[in-house]
Amino acid sequence: MTGGHGHLTTEDLRAVAGEAYGRRLRSAQRLTGGTRKGVYRLTLDDGNTGIGYVWNDDENYWPSAEDPDRSTFADAAGIELFVAAHREIAETGVRVPGIVLLDRSRRLVPGDVAVVEDVRGGSLERLTVRDPDRAEPVLRRLGAAVRAMHSRTREHAGRPGAGASSPDRPVEHVARDRALRHLAAVARRVDRIAQVRDRLAGALRERCAVLAPRARFGLIHGELGPDHVLVDDHDEPVLIDVEGAGYLDVEWEHAFLELRFGERYHHLAVGGLDVDRLRFYRLALHLSLVEGPLRLLDGTFPGRAGMLAIAEHNIGRTLAQLD
Repeated sequence: MTGGHGHLTTEDLRAVAGEAYGRRLRSAQRLTGGTRKGVYRLTLDDGNTGIGYVWNDDENYWPSAEDPDRSTFADAAGIELFVAAHREIAETGVRVPGIVLLDRSRRLVPGDVAVVEDVRGGSLERLTVRDPDRAEPVLRRLGAAVRAMHSRTREHAGRPGAGASSPDRPVEHVARDRALRHLAAVARRVDRIAQVRDRLAGALRERCAVLAPRARFGLIHGELGPDHVLVDDHDEPVLIDVEGAGYLDVEWEHAFLELRFGERYHHLAVGGLDVDRLRFYRLALHLSLVEGPLRLLDGTFPGRAGMLAIAEHNIGRTLAQLD
């Protein structure tokens, strides 16, 4: 099990700032919310700033999870996934923070490091609360970005930079088996789920059984909530936390977008989605959003109340799928 204790100090990150910018580091602030990597704002002696990502065991709060298919659904962490996903998304014309430095030597800090542009406009999530009128065109631009990503396709599902992901197995079967594992784990912890475990397992199998295998898959972000979209000085959306990006049924992304954007989802909606796939993926997604937060809380992640709230909300969503 990983720890999440050994956060870095300004002194620890001086060599990173020197390598990236050739300047002295005034301060380093660890930003909240990261669960698989450390995210630090680096303030230089001239007042300019950058963002440092650090991947190592101490910055990763997640206990390991078995994923025999190494699929696009699996937990995602590491500099190689970041670099590959950043490249794929940027090639669609969608904005991601510019990369200043990549270092895998582990001589600057104990871990892999990327330094990227600091997009200082805050998150789309905060903007929708602070200035909803200004957020509207950003949401429309985000919808165009999502459509641009989804129009980039390939024949096999999987993450760039992650190697093969059982291409001979239909992705819906991978998703079904993963959801059944999540159901088993959740039923051990949540009595309300345990009481209807057989019904939920039957619903997963029935919803999966009606799906025909696909031959092409679109590029998705994988966890695209308004907290993973920054807003730049020109009110353009900038996607962050991209390591989970990969090729998959776009209905998986839309099930997540529906959940996270709520009444603003219409800005991101597209026609032609497979309603049966959406129905199947909604149930699988809600189970994953119970299992994941509860598993994260087996470790030392400090934001416990927020994770419990996510789990509780999705317990309700899971049970509602049986109505």
